[in-house]
Amino acid sequence: MLEMTLENELLTAGYTAVCGVDEAGRGPLCGPVVAAACILRPGDIPEGLNDSKKLTPKRRELLFERIRTSALAYCIAEASVAEIDELNILEADLLAMRRAIAGLSPAADFALIDGNIARGFPIPSRAVVHGDAISPSIAAASILAKVTRDRLCLELDRMYPQYGIAKHKGYGTRAHMEALRQYGPSPIHRKQFIRFLDQS
Repeated sequence: MLEMTLENELLTAGYTAVCGVDEAGRGPLCGPVVAAACILRPGDIPEGLNDSKKLTPKRRELLFERIRTSALAYCIAEASVAEIDELNILEADLLAMRRAIAGLSPAADFALIDGNIARGFPIPSRAVVHGDAISPSIAAASILAKVTRDRLCLELDRMYPQYGIAKHKGYGTRAHMEALRQYGPSPIHRKQFIRFLDQS
């Protein structure tokens, strides 16, 4: 079980509400990037929290509901395909994270950010490499973001069934590449990510 070591260190240092922040959907060729921020109750940590990528879809779904009912606060936010194309994926990723932090109620006063970049946030923050395998707060945010984006991919698949998004979740699989070449890009495809079409 993940320990609240980082969170407890910050609480001991005088912070009162530490949130974990993570994203899902940075690598796919289509759809928004989704970020989540989560403040866990110190005495009510959902059992089985871990990096969302290490959990089965069924386990993620169960933990998603458990986190939503037990967390002190959580917020899920997005940056759109248009924002990804305009800003680049890193900046859009950070934008979605800032939106998630800003949407917390009650507010957090410190953010643990999964990854190696923590800049431009409205509260003090720290980047934690592989944070979703270290911090329960980040792991919870990871699950919230991943499940939300997977559900969104099912909606996108219903809108654009020719691409097979429900199966590959928007990643650049061979089937997705072939569908793009056959049908061309849709409005949900990231222009920055499909430049290979201009070269084929």
